[in-house]
Amino acid sequence: MLIILSGLPGTGKTTIARELASQTGAMHLRIDTIEQALRDTGLAVVEEGYHVACALAEDNLRLGRTVIADSVNPLQITRDAWRTVAKRAGVQSIDIEITCSDIMIHQQRVVSRQSDIKGHKIPTWQTVCARVYHPWKEPRTIIDTASESPESSVARIRSLNALRPSSAQP
Repeated sequence: MLIILSGLPGTGKTTIARELASQTGAMHLRIDTIEQALRDTGLAVVEEGYHVACALAEDNLRLGRTVIADSVNPLQITRDAWRTVAKRAGVQSIDIEITCSDIMIHQQRVVSRQSDIKGHKIPTWQTVCARVYHPWKEPRTIIDTASESPESSVARIRSLNALRPSSAQP
C-alpha cells in the first residue's frame, strides 16, 4: 500500500510518518531529505525530488512493501503522480491530508522548528502562508493535528487501511 501524506510545512507530516513507519516497518520516503541530498550535489531542485521519490516508491511497492510518502504535495499534478505510482505497482493508495486548523499552533510549530537534515533550510511562516496549495478535488482523509495527537493520528491511519505490523512486512 502507498500512504500519501500531504500538507503544509509544520502540520506534523514527518512526525506522523516516522511513528507510522516505526510501528509498521513501512518505508518512509521524505521529500525534504531527497531534495536536500540533490541540492548537496549542486543541483537546483524544482521537481526532481518528487521524481526520485516516485521511482523509489514504485520499486519498493513492487517488492510488497508499504511506502509512506511524506511531502507537501501542493499541486494536483503531484497528487496524481503518487496515485499513478500505486496504480502501476498494482497496489492501493490512500490520500491523507495533514492540517493544523489552529493558526497560532501552526505558526508556533513553523517558527520553532529545527532542521534535522544537514543543510536544509526550514521555511519561514511567511513562505508557508504564501505557498501555492491547490484545493483538493479527490476524496481524502483529513487529520487535524491541532486537535489530534501524533499517536491518535497514527492509530487512525492504521485503522483506515489495516496496516500489517512490522513482523508481517516482507
